[in-house]
Amino acid sequence: MKPDVTVREMMDREYVGVSESDDLLGCVELLLREDAEAAIVHHGSEHVGVVSERDILALLVEGPDLEEATAGDAMRESVTTISPDASLESAADTMSTRSAGRLLVTDGNEPLGMLTERDLIATRRHELNIIETGASEAEAVTAGMHESGQAPEGGFEEQGICEVCGALVHDLASFNGQLLCGDCRDM
Repeated sequence: MKPDVTVREMMDREYVGVSESDDLLGCVELLLREDAEAAIVHHGSEHVGVVSERDILALLVEGPDLEEATAGDAMRESVTTISPDASLESAADTMSTRSAGRLLVTDGNEPLGMLTERDLIATRRHELNIIETGASEAEAVTAGMHESGQAPEGGFEEQGICEVCGALVHDLASFNGQLLCGDCRDM
């Protein structure tokens, strides 16, 4: 992973949140409707835990009445957090050492979003696609230069470097103060 990519760039800012006193059935319905694996559990304005699909299944196996159970009954109180300015490598290390499938991204006590294993995998897959695409584009440009002895039309002088992935492209656009290629803008 690129060491200069931060958690803030890859986190999902639209996380699911529930109250500690919300009924568990409603929580399950919300997770299904939002296509989410976990929800941040709040007590007032403070985050007090996370409830995941797995936590809910574990509670169901224990046998309490689902209609009387609350999100607080199923939640895990130990929430692994990370700073939005941490690198993705640091996030991957934290997930690995703490056996966490997700990290709550916080600025102090304020939850900003969620970073999941899927986010890291998608980032890695995107980087590999860029490497493969960049290699084939470089081979094509090099072949064009060898035939004519000059850079092909629309060559390097009309291209810029994406500040996230490092790709050499024609269509850079400014996004959050960075020049990004189309692929990085879509992430």
